[in-house]
Amino acid sequence: MKQLVLCLFGVGVVASSGLAGTEYSGKEMKQVAPSPCPEWYADREINVSLWGTYIFTGTEWANDRYIGADHAWGGGGDIKYFFMRYFGVGIEGWAASARQARESTFVDFSDGIFESNIGRATNTIGAVLGTLTLRYPISCTRFSPYIFGGGGAIFGGGQRPKNVRVVEEGEGFDIVQTEGFTGAQTEALGQVGGGLEIRLTPHIGWVSDFSWNFVNGPENNFGMVRTGVSFAF
Repeated sequence: MKQLVLCLFGVGVVASSGLAGTEYSGKEMKQVAPSPCPEWYADREINVSLWGTYIFTGTEWANDRYIGADHAWGGGGDIKYFFMRYFGVGIEGWAASARQARESTFVDFSDGIFESNIGRATNTIGAVLGTLTLRYPISCTRFSPYIFGGGGAIFGGGQRPKNVRVVEEGEGFDIVQTEGFTGAQTEALGQVGGGLEIRLTPHIGWVSDFSWNFVNGPENNFGMVRTGVSFAF
């Protein structure tokens, strides 16, 4: 009888130890799921950007046939709708002040006279374009590199000198001189570029980019640097 009691007591001790070990092991194996990283860019959103811009021509002003200056400063804005996380369509517009150099000439062939004078005129040049943007928001970061392209119209530039031939008494049409300049011309404009957006919050960001712009004629192209603030809705 005594042996039976001792055996039952031993079995109870072993069973209680086993149960206690199982409970402790369960606590040790308990895992906490990591919190998800914040989403800075939505799958669908509207972006409104306001930026300042610096323009520089691809050639010297004397060869440029549209802006007529080495550089110009201005500003603009755009609105884009991202119908997918990575793709958006939009429209942009900008205006810049260019101090154009305008060359006037006077040539008298019979007397061997050639004169050239450079005048300056401040003029506003602007453009409106439709755009397509491809962006790549980097997961769990505030950064989104992007590339874009567009097409539209540019206006306010393209003034050309009006050179006319003048009759000199007794010598015929032997004088060519500049008598004013033509009005501004509207031309087609193409654009390609790339940049980076940094989200300060899920709804406010900072954008900076560079684009190369194509105007009628190979000597009219220009580069544009932009930077400014972006709002996402």
